[in-house]
Amino acid sequence: MYFHITWHTKSNLRLITPAIEADLYKFIRNRIFATENAIVHAIGGIETHVHLGVSLPPTIQPAEWIGQIKGSSAHHINQLHGHKALQWQNGYGIVTFGEKDLKWVVAYIENQKERHASCRIAERLERITHPEDAHV
Repeated sequence: MYFHITWHTKSNLRLITPAIEADLYKFIRNRIFATENAIVHAIGGIETHVHLGVSLPPTIQPAEWIGQIKGSSAHHINQLHGHKALQWQNGYGIVTFGEKDLKWVVAYIENQKERHASCRIAERLERITHPEDAHV
């Protein structure tokens, strides 16, 4: 299954600095590679959030898996760059998509900085709904 996943820094602070970004993306990529039968298609983002394009086997529980990546990546970056260098806010966004959209999603993720700078974002891939925002 193909997933587009995104999550934000705590309070949308600009915590993903150039000094942190390379270490963060490398760590996340290695974590995904460590997941059996998982494939990373793209990692990108801006100072306030991360985007992933991944394929995951149906045996993976996305909420648990994403929580583990968020927690371990913050821990790793804080060990390298100092206490509270990186903190994530609660929640994440996840969208499934078909193979025919893989090239588009990968290009979207890889060009995050340019897209945000020119305000050319795709709402369906950027939105995160928090439980308290849900309407019954």
